[in-house]
Amino acid sequence: QVQVEESGGRSVRAGESLNFTCTFSRDGRNFLLGWFRQAPGKEREQIGVLHWSLGERHYADFAKGRFTISRGSSKDTAILRMNDLQPEDTAKYTCAIGKGPVTRPLRWDAWGQGTQVTVSS
Repeated sequence: QVQVEESGGRSVRAGESLNFTCTFSRDGRNFLLGWFRQAPGKEREQIGVLHWSLGERHYADFAKGRFTISRGSSKDTAILRMNDLQPEDTAKYTCAIGKGPVTRPLRWDAWGQGTQVTVSS
């Protein structure tokens, strides 16, 4: 069973940067690592997807230029780097493990509990 856990959430001021870490247990390398967020009162939205073995990445339009997904320095960890955070980035951020092409994931098999970031102006 794949386990996923996020960390790194905290309160920050507008303009600051933040790294989230996703730690997971998953055999093999042919899978997707996705980051999502859900703001209060809004639907969950996909931030971006990384194909773990191919290294391909795909980002939502709002994430391009400010958000970066990468492999962590430790085995089975991934990083979401967020720059120039704004109050509208306040949300719970979650990572997931899935399958499919990065541009159109077929399914998400395991989710973390999420980590909260609050951005004040």
